[in-house]
Amino acid sequence: MTNSSPGSGPLTASNIAVVDAGAFVAAVDTADRNHLAVAEVLARRELRFVAAALCVAEATYLIHQKYGPVTEADFLEGLGGMDVLAPEPAEWPRIAALVRQYASLRLGGADASLIVLAERLDTDLVLTLDRRHFAAVRPAHCSALRLLPETLR
Repeated sequence: MTNSSPGSGPLTASNIAVVDAGAFVAAVDTADRNHLAVAEVLARRELRFVAAALCVAEATYLIHQKYGPVTEADFLEGLGGMDVLAPEPAEWPRIAALVRQYASLRLGGADASLIVLAERLDTDLVLTLDRRHFAAVRPAHCSALRLLPETLR
């Protein structure tokens, strides 16, 4: 899996999509019912894909557990063309606040870190299969997140 969009261009809100762990898992699992939809989004050259480091950690764990170390290594190698960004020190309180605010949804730290990353990058695009969390959360920088792929199976 590589970022098919230009890797050296500037990060601008109009072309950034942040990627959730579930989308990464679907991307490596050709039997996943949403694999093709995720692959089509990842092939969109007009988008620049950025991953939250906590989501990469979550995806790495899930891929290793389900598919083993060879698939995990392939996944990690494919991240070479993608920006993977860790939370900044000042963002941890916001991540914690989101986890508290959406406790009834059981929003976890990885998902909250992705929302905070979208806020930092001023983008509303999220590549995710998790409609439950990301459709419900109201980020600070926009009224709602736009979820990719547009349709799921």
